[in-house]
Amino acid sequence: MKEPMELEQDTWGEEQSPPLRERLRGYLDTTDTLTGRVVNGAIVLLIFMSAAIFVVKSYPISPALDKWLDWLDWLIVLAFTLEYGLRLWTAPRPWQYAFSLYGLIDIIAILPSWIGVFDIRFLRFFRSLRILRLVRIFNDRLWFGQVTSTDSLILIRILLTLGTIVFIYSGLIFQVEHPSNPAEFGTFLDALYFAVVTMTTVGYGDVTPISEAGRGLTVMMILTGIALIPTQVSSLIRQLGQVGQHRPCTNCGLTLHDNDAQFCKRCGTLLEP
Repeated sequence: MKEPMELEQDTWGEEQSPPLRERLRGYLDTTDTLTGRVVNGAIVLLIFMSAAIFVVKSYPISPALDKWLDWLDWLIVLAFTLEYGLRLWTAPRPWQYAFSLYGLIDIIAILPSWIGVFDIRFLRFFRSLRILRLVRIFNDRLWFGQVTSTDSLILIRILLTLGTIVFIYSGLIFQVEHPSNPAEFGTFLDALYFAVVTMTTVGYGDVTPISEAGRGLTVMMILTGIALIPTQVSSLIRQLGQVGQHRPCTNCGLTLHDNDAQFCKRCGTLLEP
């Protein structure tokens, strides 16, 4: 028979151990633990692998490589399906998650593969936007020795937003135009070139869509470029202009701070003028 002190310690230990659902939700949504960093790092890797498979399969490749990429893509689909099921199971309100923006992106990323709808692997790249919430993974780190952690997060958000939207539009225009216009939209690179030229409103005119859906999509790309590109680029330039001066902290050694900073943004030590 256990002593009262032992029973109290056992009860306290059980109370401190979170339920399985909470632990899994923490691993999926945060990077506070090593397991969380590994899980979210694996998700990011799978996202970029899926995007790379979509790009590679737009080129002429050998049947053996094509079959191998199909198997690899199905493994990624299975991993994303498992992740979606775990997120649905661990969510406090499953239906609220299912109809949230991230929930809809998750289901769009896997559902076409299961029901045999046309290839929209490029939409999985949208899932990378979830990683922008994981700000703690960038804490107390320098990027290329020039940008502080907070500045890095802002730069990553801007660049990733621009890259994701361009990638999505490139995949859409390739899917729409390639069947009817393979001469000009033969590979993903052709579609990427067209998307960048169109969204930046340069418009060389050397590559043009011929289908009604392609032309309608081009109008959307132009409007998106007019609304998005200037604001994102101006934010990027403004953020780069706020990188700051080399004013090393005497306590932690952090070298870059905002021009008007009086205290170190890492440790709070008063900076020397």
